[in-house]
Amino acid sequence: MTKWVYSFGGDKLEGGADMKDLLGGKGANLAEMSRLNLPVPPGFTITTEVCAVFDPDGTPYPADLEEQVREALARVEKATGTTYGDPENTLLLSVRSGGRVSMPGMMDTVLDLGLNDQTVEGLASHSGDTRFAYDSYRRFIQMYGSVVLGIAHEGFEKILEAHKEKRGFQLDTEFDAAEWREVVADYKVLIEKELGRPFPQDVQDQLWGAIGAVFGSWMTPRAVEYRRIHDIPGDWGTAVTVQAMVFGNMGEDCATGVAFTRDPATGEKAFFGEFMVNAQGEDVVAGIRTPQPLTKAIGKMEKSTLPSLEELMPEVFAELCGLQGCLENHFRDMQDIEFTIQKGKLWMLQTRRGKRSAVAALRIAVDMVEEGLISRSEAVCRIEPASLDQLLHPRLDPLGEKTLLARGLPASPGAASGAVVFNADDAEAEGAKGPVILVRIETSPEDIHGMNAAKGILTTRGGMTSHAAVVARGMGRPCVTAARDLRVDYENKTLRMMNKVVKEGETITLDGATGEVFLGEVRTIEPELSDKFATIMAWADEIRRLGVRANAETREEVETALKYGAEGIGLARTEHMFFDPDRVLAMREMIMANDREGRERALARLLPIQRRDFVELFSMMAGHPVTVRLLDPPLHEFLPHEESEFEELAAVSGVDAATMHRRAARLQEFNPMLGHRGCRLGITYPEIYEMQVQAILEAALEVSETSGASVVPEIMVPLVASAREMEILKEIIDRVAARVFDAADRSIPYHVGTMIELPRAALCAADISRTAEFFSFGTNDLTQTTYGLSRDDAGSFIPAYRDLGIFEQDPFATIDLDGVGEMIAIAADRGRKTRPDIQLGICGEHGGDPASIHFCEQIGLDYVSCSPFRVPIARLAAAQAAIRARQSGKRS
Repeated sequence: MTKWVYSFGGDKLEGGADMKDLLGGKGANLAEMSRLNLPVPPGFTITTEVCAVFDPDGTPYPADLEEQVREALARVEKATGTTYGDPENTLLLSVRSGGRVSMPGMMDTVLDLGLNDQTVEGLASHSGDTRFAYDSYRRFIQMYGSVVLGIAHEGFEKILEAHKEKRGFQLDTEFDAAEWREVVADYKVLIEKELGRPFPQDVQDQLWGAIGAVFGSWMTPRAVEYRRIHDIPGDWGTAVTVQAMVFGNMGEDCATGVAFTRDPATGEKAFFGEFMVNAQGEDVVAGIRTPQPLTKAIGKMEKSTLPSLEELMPEVFAELCGLQGCLENHFRDMQDIEFTIQKGKLWMLQTRRGKRSAVAALRIAVDMVEEGLISRSEAVCRIEPASLDQLLHPRLDPLGEKTLLARGLPASPGAASGAVVFNADDAEAEGAKGPVILVRIETSPEDIHGMNAAKGILTTRGGMTSHAAVVARGMGRPCVTAARDLRVDYENKTLRMMNKVVKEGETITLDGATGEVFLGEVRTIEPELSDKFATIMAWADEIRRLGVRANAETREEVETALKYGAEGIGLARTEHMFFDPDRVLAMREMIMANDREGRERALARLLPIQRRDFVELFSMMAGHPVTVRLLDPPLHEFLPHEESEFEELAAVSGVDAATMHRRAARLQEFNPMLGHRGCRLGITYPEIYEMQVQAILEAALEVSETSGASVVPEIMVPLVASAREMEILKEIIDRVAARVFDAADRSIPYHVGTMIELPRAALCAADISRTAEFFSFGTNDLTQTTYGLSRDDAGSFIPAYRDLGIFEQDPFATIDLDGVGEMIAIAADRGRKTRPDIQLGICGEHGGDPASIHFCEQIGLDYVSCSPFRVPIARLAAAQAAIRARQSGKRS
């Protein structure tokens, strides 16, 4: 027979902290506290396996569950000396959810279960406090009615507020027993009116109704969305814990509270929390009454006029202090504790790993190593890599006033306020005068100067790896994409949301961490990196095997990458270098030329400019590896759009504007992502790549000579699909190199490789690696071409695909292991067989995603490359991946 129910407390101790998968965090930790002989009300936990088979529309439970619950409930009755449903000596229950990881507020709870018209009178008689009994009854009816019976919470609140207004009350504690009786009566009338039947009096019906509601709450929209945001698998399920009630609302010697063993905001080793006298747990979180400070120190800091628990109940406080220290030492982590005091007796209702800010997480991890509680490896694993974003970007002041305009995707973290502008030129012009937010339907490489000038970027289309998102992260600019409820009107220069209109020049604020857009300016807080951050990063670097590089090409990006510990540049995108005003005209002239001679004239003007770019890049990197990708996008992206630009180009090239328009029209492509771009440009217009290779190698020679640094450029050919493409371009690169080295009368080493971003390239990796010395997996395009998806358009249906379980994760945020990951693994394996020393890395946006980094460690890649601001995240995630790989012994 399958065991569905595990008891704790009393004379039956089943389960423990190592059974969170089965008992959920709450049930497992209650069992563990019982084993530690802490004062825990007895109860039992129904396992997550029941949630997996729970079917509210069919047979909801396993056939033998009811008998196991009956036996476990009998043990609770024996331990408490009370009987569930007995009016003379009634046992009341709490029914709570508990998943493997905490999902605060996302699932349902029912307290005071077992009250009806008879047991409430017995509770009044047994406790000697009729007011307490009817206060508990009204709480139960309201909670059960809302959670189990589905009656809107507002209906109960209206009744309660009407009673308060009638009597001039402000607080619930002002009601006496008779007045609570009236509220209960009105609640019952509401339920019968809404449901056509009276409030359930059968306590067994109440119990199974509550159990079913808690299991059912696993699939509520808010719980599903929370799991999506936090990457919690939907098949984990929740456990249900049923526990004897203890009461913090029985009088002035009763209380309930929440405590943290350390400050969750700062990480300071100080007992932290708050409580309420004569209250139940939901009162603390509901905000109806002002909580009191736990300690005198907290009260002084918060300038509270209310007495602390330390002052009000010193003996209970001393006991609680001892227990919190015991729990932190036992679990070796900061704990979040819920407690109730009933008639002066302390009861522990829950302990769990306390949620904390990124600042606090760093401090707690480092301090616990110094205190001897945990090892350095454990400390590194305690930090959520993605949380480091909180430390690296400005963030909104939580106390600042905010007026929400719209929501989109949190594409690049940080916060910024600025005047709205609608094109890149205006962003550049106005950005010199003050902060601006560039608002576009979508961005393109031509917008790069405006994006650079803007403090933040907002688009109504795109996704987490759209052009706007990728470039913004590289620049460290806050970015919100896919704000689909907004309407951009370029002609009238307005941004509209329903009846709200934002005109050019008006101020908005972006929160790139949440995807929210606010009207007006909201105060921001600048980041400060602590010594604890440096300590954790140093420990991570000692542990990790994977190298961490950055995707960067501008001075600002490279400085940021080096500041955050990048060990090289994994992707320098040369196309971004051609959009500056001093070179885009020559680029356009080259594109419009009718023959090679004309293109070479234009390229000759670009050569010294491009060489300066690489001199600066190699100088800043001081011998660290630099991978330069040759020109990748289709040529039409560089063409003019405005008539004045066509006229300027015609004047420079000596060709009339009409001819220029015809040439531009011929270059337009139906699907440029799969068109004349990447290595296809280098093969059909080899002079473009020849100029770039010459600039790269001449710059490397210059820097190696002037600085003494060992500069070994890595030249990357994009979009290769066949070995023959690679062979042709490698011959061109080597021929240019020979010419450059002959002219300089000296040479330096260099490497030639390719970006694997097409399924055919992955499958043909054995042949391609005969020529290519390294593979860099361009996971953005590899995802697009493997799935047949456009990353700029897929955002419209990816949420639906995730909700339906088609996508477990957004494949543009986390590598799809079964498809894209398999392509990478195949290419890596076949490439190594041909060239055992081949260097392997990834340079797509997945290079900063912790789950993708774990995959890279598993298959033994050499490095990951990511946006500069994600370098610390990648360093930490790489260390965690190395630790997990050692523990499992499964790395290739």
